[in-house]
Amino acid sequence: MADLPLDTKTARHNTILDLIAASPITSQEQLRRMLAERGFETAQATLSRDLSELQAVKVKTNSGASVYSVPDVNGLHLAEPLEGNVRLARWCQDLLVSAQEAQNLLVLRTPSGAANLLGSAIDSSRLAGVLGTIAGDDTILVICDNDERAQQARKLLTQLAERGA
Repeated sequence: MADLPLDTKTARHNTILDLIAASPITSQEQLRRMLAERGFETAQATLSRDLSELQAVKVKTNSGASVYSVPDVNGLHLAEPLEGNVRLARWCQDLLVSAQEAQNLLVLRTPSGAANLLGSAIDSSRLAGVLGTIAGDDTILVICDNDERAQQARKLLTQLAERGA
């Protein structure tokens, strides 16, 4: 018999964060089914409260799908650095609209409401030479340590986005 997770609010919240970080979740019902598969039978009202407490919001991807996002979920629950790169590639494919350099800075555009999610994925991936990001609604400022690193980061991010095209 498989071990079931502890049936606590903290365990349920961690599982929700892991699920949202791992794949696009488009509805509460989809999330509820995925939780049930992991041993969490959750009422819709409880799940709504959980999503509110976790500050989960829906953002639109480039394909027009609305998916749940939790600020800073990327990076907080990574077991391996490779997982961050896979996650970054997925979010670049779904969310990166354009990338422009300005010396050691990059200006990235996303669909409305998605900048925080992609910025968080960039932060958690720890790209060489990237000092950090500042995200607004649909724009991300990526601060690099020099002009060459900004060029490398732009090239990488746009290549990741194009692989999904």
